[in-house]
Amino acid sequence: MKQNLFVYNTLSRTKEEFKALNPPHVGMYVCGPTVYSDAHLGNCRTYISFDLIFRYLTLLGYKVRYVRNITDAGHLEGDADEGEDKISKKAKIAQLEPMEIVQKYTVGFRDVMRILNTLPPSIEPTATGHIIEQIELVKEILAKGYAYEVEGSVYFDVEKYNKTQDYGILNGRHLEDLLNNTRNLGGQDEKHGKLDFALWIKAKPEHLMKWPSPWGLGFPGWHLECSAMSNKYLGEQFDIHGGGIDLMPTHHTNEIAQNVASCGKNPATYWMHTNMLTVNGTKMSKSLGNSFLPEELFTGNNSILNKAYSPMTVRFFMLQTHYRSTLDFSNDAMEASEKGFRRLMTAFELLDGLKASATSEVDIALLQNRCYEAMNDDFNSPVLIAEMFEASRIINSVNDGKTRIDEANLSLLKETMHTFIIDVLGLKDEKAANDELPKVMDFIINLRSEAKTNRDYATSDKIRIGLQEIGFQLKDSKEGTTWNKA
Repeated sequence: MKQNLFVYNTLSRTKEEFKALNPPHVGMYVCGPTVYSDAHLGNCRTYISFDLIFRYLTLLGYKVRYVRNITDAGHLEGDADEGEDKISKKAKIAQLEPMEIVQKYTVGFRDVMRILNTLPPSIEPTATGHIIEQIELVKEILAKGYAYEVEGSVYFDVEKYNKTQDYGILNGRHLEDLLNNTRNLGGQDEKHGKLDFALWIKAKPEHLMKWPSPWGLGFPGWHLECSAMSNKYLGEQFDIHGGGIDLMPTHHTNEIAQNVASCGKNPATYWMHTNMLTVNGTKMSKSLGNSFLPEELFTGNNSILNKAYSPMTVRFFMLQTHYRSTLDFSNDAMEASEKGFRRLMTAFELLDGLKASATSEVDIALLQNRCYEAMNDDFNSPVLIAEMFEASRIINSVNDGKTRIDEANLSLLKETMHTFIIDVLGLKDEKAANDELPKVMDFIINLRSEAKTNRDYATSDKIRIGLQEIGFQLKDSKEGTTWNKA
């Protein structure tokens, strides 16, 4: 069943506008992580939300090209294009190459995404892999007269751009308001205006990550990479651009300016932003001591947490709140989500054992239609989950012999539950996965034993170390090899 889809955004707000488009292909660009530290819970909320969108658009039959970048250069520790590159700084402290830092946190990010059952994007480009494209984009903006060079750095001229375009179109703010709320330049005399931002930054001699350019050795400004890579893989104008709401005022505003300045087009038809994550009503912050990592949620190893929560409980918890609403974490909310998720999956497990009757007291087509309506209304996962609980109520009632359901409705109920629980919400039965784990571990241990018997100690060590890296410890004794999960 394919329905017309409506996506909220700040530029086009009517369902009719989207219905008129309804393309068979969808291009979606989501701003990915800056890989200088572990993925935080806010990152996870954003990428789970866009995973939901990716899954649903695919279900509807769209061919989706989902691009999510990796920021591995150009993200400075200070605002207004000041400070040191965060990855370079981390590399100096650890006495490592910057790309070692990048690799470590990129692998960690992907591991967390896999554990939370998000699908990988179609393309995952990196900033350092697209330096040439970024330099070419700077050249285009300079040629159009919307940028200027000062001693090896290139800046975007916001006030000149705003004379013919609306710089604040994304969030509805006027340039005068933005100027009044921006601090003075201070020592940044090389910039012409307070809102001007760097397209290319001249590298200091001690800067680790730098590349040759027409303006000398330097590195790209943070905003530039997304414009260059979205343009390369999705074209000058595509369907959906997303990220966290914190990116709207500056990063996404500057992306629009860069794209319009270079080719005259707003890059995306729809801008979608996930809202912030709070903890007990307070913004999550390291300085407040109320932050924690996804891994700590899974292990319970944080003083804020009463217990550990499974990855699917975390995913379910996040999807119970609409992506545009603030998500507030608390132990009570997590425990309620844990109970709700178990109740939903328990009903799901009963499906295969249900017996059909000659007649039916339920019309599952109506329920299925409401599921599509929920997702078509700006991907409303909380309403979809409510419909899944209504389906669970029907399952339990049929199982208890209180409600009759015929073969056609039972078949449609199974299809609906599988489609929306597994394919769209991306939830999975963790109990079933854990039941299979001993068999898998026994198989791996046997492979390692065969390698040791054949004196292939390199393979034996590779298996042991590989298991250790993903959290499984092997212990050899006279009785054999045992394992446990750290």
